[in-house]
Amino acid sequence: MKKIIILMIVAAIGWQAYAKYQHRVADSLVSVAEEHPPAMLRPSATPANYRCDGRTYCSQMTSCEEATWFLRNCPDTKMDGDNDGIPCEKQWCK
Repeated sequence: MKKIIILMIVAAIGWQAYAKYQHRVADSLVSVAEEHPPAMLRPSATPANYRCDGRTYCSQMTSCEEATWFLRNCPDTKMDGDNDGIPCEKQWCK
């Protein structure tokens, strides 16, 4: 009986230690993400689902990220009327 109680106490301590460890890992991932935001505006960040497929207009895009990727990586896009580097300002990139 004594062994079972000791085993339960050790298991509870282990469980608590693991929970604290997981919380610390999650916090460190959040801080890294805050220091290094997603590279959605860099041409080197080529999401697998984006490719120059002939789309050139804002009405053919589904997000600001997608429109920005197309503007920076594909030829002959017509998404930046004022040439300020921000595409689809009326529809996606407000």
